[in-house]
Amino acid sequence: MEMIAGVQKMSVGRPAAGRGVLCLTCKGICAGFQPHSWRKACTQCHCSLEEHMSSSDSEDDRKVGRLLAESRYAHLTTKVKGGDGLRVYKRNRMIVTNPVVSRKDPTFNTVTYDWAPPGLTQKLAMQYMELLPADKRPVASTEGALYRHRQLIRQLPLYDQDPSCCHSLSEEELRAMTDFVRSYKEEALGVGEVALPGEGGTTKQKNEKQTQEQPNPETTTNGTAEENKKSECSCSGCGQLAAMDSPVVYADRCGYERLWHPTCFVCSECGEALVDLIYFWKDGALLCGRHYCQSIRPRCLGCDELIFSELFHQDADGSFWHKEHFCCWLCGQNLRVQCGCDNRQSKAFSNQ
Repeated sequence: MEMIAGVQKMSVGRPAAGRGVLCLTCKGICAGFQPHSWRKACTQCHCSLEEHMSSSDSEDDRKVGRLLAESRYAHLTTKVKGGDGLRVYKRNRMIVTNPVVSRKDPTFNTVTYDWAPPGLTQKLAMQYMELLPADKRPVASTEGALYRHRQLIRQLPLYDQDPSCCHSLSEEELRAMTDFVRSYKEEALGVGEVALPGEGGTTKQKNEKQTQEQPNPETTTNGTAEENKKSECSCSGCGQLAAMDSPVVYADRCGYERLWHPTCFVCSECGEALVDLIYFWKDGALLCGRHYCQSIRPRCLGCDELIFSELFHQDADGSFWHKEHFCCWLCGQNLRVQCGCDNRQSKAFSNQ
């Protein structure tokens, strides 16, 4: 009870992050992010948090650290000194220094990646990066770094894992959310592993897989053993064969039986690259955190939070709302009642 009361106290009146940050979409129009009292949007331009880039690298590392803590991926986090058990993401940064050939004194070109797959040699990590589209490589201070940052906000909303960031939860809703978060950490959350084809997973895991399969050469059906081997190296995204000297991505939630080209390791719902290879596994498919969570719980179109109450509104178009959030953006009037505002505009600014 004390824990519940503490979380509820934190959730009331908590200021939104990013106040004053200019909008990426409304450049020259929005004077800076002004948070709505419960919508995840700016009261000036009505654009979302991600359009205002409302979090910093340190905030992102704390968020991902919280997500991975108390999961099988806790080794990717580290304790904060004096943080009373708080864990942050051990984000793997990579600095590459290349000599610049010229007739003058030798110089060096240094490239910093805000994130790189952990546990790889720099050569293999660079091979992986070169397979990504240039505008999505997380090179510091580039469009690729901006893309990664926005995807962290979009795909992994803090309010999908931290009850204190939600707009007030009842005791029953808090218990339901706590159970939900614990469940997805145990059953669905994953972090992709980059390796060459056939080299994903530990030796123990690969040996266990081979023992369980116990192939029988006398009971082959369609094709030879070599054809089966080629089939194992086919990308689960595009179906094309993976080059044996080119890195691929494995998802341990499916037991290293499948692999993906780096550009094919995407959310099956939105088609976007899975940020930092963080995925959620459901019914044989990869999902980002946002789309996994809202495939299990309805998401309010007004505040963008998951709904843990049994009392909610479902609109004719299939969208869901907290009952108190089914209202006009402009005047706050319940949308069941015709208000004086342009109804198209009143709903257009809802979080998507």
